[in-house]
Amino acid sequence: MSTRSRMMALPFVPLPITFQDVQYFIDTPKEMVAQGYPEKKLKLLCDINGAFHPGKLSAIMGVTGAGKTTLLDVISGRVTEDIHSPHITVEESITFSAWLRLPPEVDSKTRKDFVTEVLETVELDGNKDSLVGLPGINGLSTEQRKRLTIAVELVSNPSIILMDEPTSGLDARAAAIVMRTVKKVAETGRTVACTIHQPSIDIFETFDELILMKRGGQLIYSGPIGQQSRKVIEYFETIPGIPKIMDNYNPATWVMEVTSTSLEAQLSIDFTGIYKESDLHRLNTELYSGSMEEA
Repeated sequence: MSTRSRMMALPFVPLPITFQDVQYFIDTPKEMVAQGYPEKKLKLLCDINGAFHPGKLSAIMGVTGAGKTTLLDVISGRVTEDIHSPHITVEESITFSAWLRLPPEVDSKTRKDFVTEVLETVELDGNKDSLVGLPGINGLSTEQRKRLTIAVELVSNPSIILMDEPTSGLDARAAAIVMRTVKKVAETGRTVACTIHQPSIDIFETFDELILMKRGGQLIYSGPIGQQSRKVIEYFETIPGIPKIMDNYNPATWVMEVTSTSLEAQLSIDFTGIYKESDLHRLNTELYSGSMEEA
């Protein structure tokens, strides 16, 4: 893939993220101690390996308690809040972010051109003069505010963007609009990863790569989704006892159902162990190790 970004007002260097054996502990909650949990520390992430690539859109999925958001927070090192001033316009919000976050050597014309490009990428150029307003009261809709949040980050010209459930709280149409924007950001050559919950078929197949986790912060799949989700479907259908996906069934829903704790117990299998013994895991380990050595 060419390292030339589609946005040329401000070129950037495409960068991947590779992580190996990520573990994360917190102090054991008092409630768990009272219930007899013996350890002082509670492990939220267990030996997570993965990679996010330039120009690719990666999904992080798993049941509640799997550690999706924790993984995103650990990788990013910070949590970004969705807070905007209600009294300025969309364009002013993005311009203000550009002035604060772009290097001082970026001249005014280049900065203005880049703001225009960002507005077009997130499809807010038609709303650039609208007041942001207050959530649920006036101004932008929830879906437009989410696109504004993406724009405010994008205008800092990052190589990597990480998002926590960008479609939460949205209906199907609004979620599709937001994910179309997210995909366009990835197509500029940036590395983009999102946690995602219960995506539709169309949204799931917007993604290129999947990291799938089970409760307890354990990895059960890290790899390509494939055209019409064939790669991830083929991986799980080869596991003995896993029911085949039905025609026209949502592959995201199917993956979550067939990797449930109840089915795992019923089949007496361990999806984490199966992944660690898989050819996919071996290939990933070689790729990650090579990337770490190059870094």
